[in-house]
This record gives sequence, C-alpha cells and structure tokens, in this order.
Amino acid sequence: MNKRTKHGSPPIGSAQKRVLILGLPPVDALDVIGPAEVFALANKMHTGETAPYTLELVSAGTDVHLESDTGIGLRGHRTLADERRAGRPVDTLIVATGMGSLEHLDRTAIDWLRVRAKTVRRVCSICVGAFALAEAGLLDGRRATTHWAMANRLAERYPAVQVDPNPIWVKDGNFYTSAGISAGIDLALALVAEDLGNAVALELAKGLVLFLRRPGGQAQFSVSLQAQKGLSPVLDGLRIWVNEHLGKEITVEMLAEVATTSVRTLVRMFQREMKTTPAKYVEEVRLEAACQALELGGRSLESIARRCGYQSADVLRRAFVRRLGVTPKEYAQRFAMAATQT
Repeated sequence: MNKRTKHGSPPIGSAQKRVLILGLPPVDALDVIGPAEVFALANKMHTGETAPYTLELVSAGTDVHLESDTGIGLRGHRTLADERRAGRPVDTLIVATGMGSLEHLDRTAIDWLRVRAKTVRRVCSICVGAFALAEAGLLDGRRATTHWAMANRLAERYPAVQVDPNPIWVKDGNFYTSAGISAGIDLALALVAEDLGNAVALELAKGLVLFLRRPGGQAQFSVSLQAQKGLSPVLDGLRIWVNEHLGKEITVEMLAEVATTSVRTLVRMFQREMKTTPAKYVEEVRLEAACQALELGGRSLESIARRCGYQSADVLRRAFVRRLGVTPKEYAQRFAMAATQT
C-alpha cells in the first residue's frame, strides 16, 4: 500500500529514492551538509513506514574521508571505487566540490559522471560542482548557473555551456545547477517539492529555520549594487538616472540621449562593462524595485506596477512569472514584511 507524507502529498510508494552526493575533495562542507540536511529532515518528518530517501555520501578520493576547504573533514559512506563496483541504481545524483579542486578535477570521477548520468533521473551540482558536470560534457548546450563570482570562469572554460550568473538555481531537462552556499539548500528543497509536494518542502524550510523556500529565479545578488562595481562615469550616471525615472517610459534612445552618445555606442558600453543590453538592464532594475516594494508591503500591486514602470498589474504579473517563476502574490507571501493587497 502506498504511503503519504504530511499535508496530503502525492504517494511515493514503498521504493525509496536513492540520493547520492558525490564529493570531489577538497569540498565546500556546506555544499554537502546543506542539501543532505534537507533530505535527512524529509525522512524524519515522514509518517509512513518507509522513508522517502536513502542518503549516501560517496568520496571521489582514495578513502571515505573527505577533506573540506574549512579543514574540517567529512566521512563518506564509501569511495567512488566501491560505488562503481556495486553499480546500484541512483535516483538523484548531487555533485559537490570546492574552489581548490577546479584545477585538478578527478578524471576517474569525471568519466564516471559522464556514463552514470545516462541512467540517473536527476543530475545536480552545488556551486562550483557545475565545473565537474561541464568537464564531463553534461552541460553542453544547456543553461546552467554557479556562484556568480565564478560564472565568467565557467563560461570561458566551457563555451558550450549557456551560463546564467543570476538565478540561485537552474533546471534544464533533468540537469540542475545551483549557486553557492545556501542555494544548495534551496535546490534540495525544490527537489523534495517535486517528489513530495510544495507543502512538504515549505514545512521542511520551517524545520530548517528558513524564512522561505526561494524559487529558482530568485537573483543571487542585487542588480543595482552589482552594477555599481567598476562602471565608467557615463554608465554610473546613467544607472542613477534609471533609478530615478523607473516610473516613466525608458527607451534605449532616451538612455543614449541622457548619456550624450549614440545608441550603437551605448549598446557596446553596456555589453563591455555590464555584460548585458540597456533594455535587459532596465527590465532587471524594474523587477528588483518591484520585489523590494512587495517585501516592504503596504501598497497595492497596481500601485507598485505603476511606480516601477509597468503599464499595469497584469504586465507585472507576467514579468514575475516569466523571470522568477512565481506570481507577485506568491512572492509577497514568502517575503513581505506586511500583507500586500492584490
């Protein structure tokens, strides 16, 4: 008989899902422990006879002891050599490593990943674990993310990968990549939500003393703050102007006029200094401003839309769903300090 988790989530049957975390030492300890805690807590919360997951840590090193960047060691369940001999099925494979591993990724582990990924339902990476997936060729032609500070390096080393430095996690087919540190927890919560439902994932977030379960489209960093780094006086002044005129129509021609340059020159400046286009930058700033307004609460969605340069609340809703994967109402429910009327 199928069992159910709390909150009436879908039945998962008697078969457990095997979650294997592969560590390529030296690992970032939190990239291993964070996701592991999510699956472990899901098992503890489960009310049926069979817990939903078996969780195992496999070391790509010579023994089960995993060196970490913190100097605090982790102990795995087995080595990759043991795992290869056993050949047991894997439902969800999560790859974790650390900055110190990137210049000498374990070739045996990379070769195993390339082959094993063909039989795994979900293949995931935490932070710079994306380098291992990319090295194995698993991300070629796919959209992926990593820690924003390493995104350019990932894109330069693996040009076939469509690197997006903004989201906290990305799903492309059955491949999942996440940003650094706490983003691994967000990704693990999303995986549990796929298996057991959103209500269970939200309950897990509470159990982990998290304020919310962030959607994958949530940005890693502030667009406005990031834009301030190393800009020329022209674009820095334009950045300030955009923030002061968000409630009005802003076209590329208007931006070029404010910057006293041609449209073509302005586009080149944005590409060179900000790695984006003027239109995309304005869209990101508008969306970020709307997010901040929703977090503060106290305003109607229509009012927020107008103040941030959207023609209507419906246009803002479409922008939210397209970029963040949630509606403004859902975003406000997770983030708002006060209730927002919609």
